Amino acid sequence: MGRKKLEIKRIENKSSRQVTFSKRRNGLIEKARQLSVLCDASVALLVVSASGKLYSFASGDNLVKILDRYGKQCEDDLKALDLQSKALSYGSHHELLELVESKLVESNVKNVSVDTLIQLEEHLETALSVTRAKKTELMLKLVESLKEQEKVLKEENLVLASQMEKNLVGAEADENMEISPGQISDINLPVTLPLLN
Repeated sequence: MGRKKLEIKRIENKSSRQVTFSKRRNGLIEKARQLSVLCDASVALLVVSASGKLYSFASGDNLVKILDRYGKQCEDDLKALDLQSKALSYGSHHELLELVESKLVESNVKNVSVDTLIQLEEHLETALSVTRAKKTELMLKLVESLKEQEKVLKEENLVLASQMEKNLVGAEADENMEISPGQISDINLPVTLPLLN
């Protein structure tokens, strides 16, 4: 007899809910341990119960190191999202550079406030970041294109090498074939007769 499928919704009975929480929490921790052992992965697991009690598991690296790595990754992701949103809000890269240039060329550059300069610095940093990101994207595309060309050229090289090998083998076979005087008479050559007028 198979187990009945449990509907995934909040368990109303408090004691049943606590038993299920304990069993599933322990199962989840066991799965995390297995993942870390089988795949040599750093795994951190945090579980907070309904009563607010904290349960944690960490493998390999300690929990603090894993959480620090997670925090840094989140910061990098947020910076990337912020950069994308800034780039979108400024419009095109060209418009961003024009904005910076217009601020620098103003006739009253000597009377610019610190806030304006800070804002201008942020615009410049954003323009530089967008430019670097675009350059990196284009360079990666170029590298992929060059790898494809290299692959095609290698395939062509192999085909040409095999054709050359066949030609060399054929030429050597032709050179090694000697015709003896007896064999010349066996060769049927077309005979042309002079026409009589």
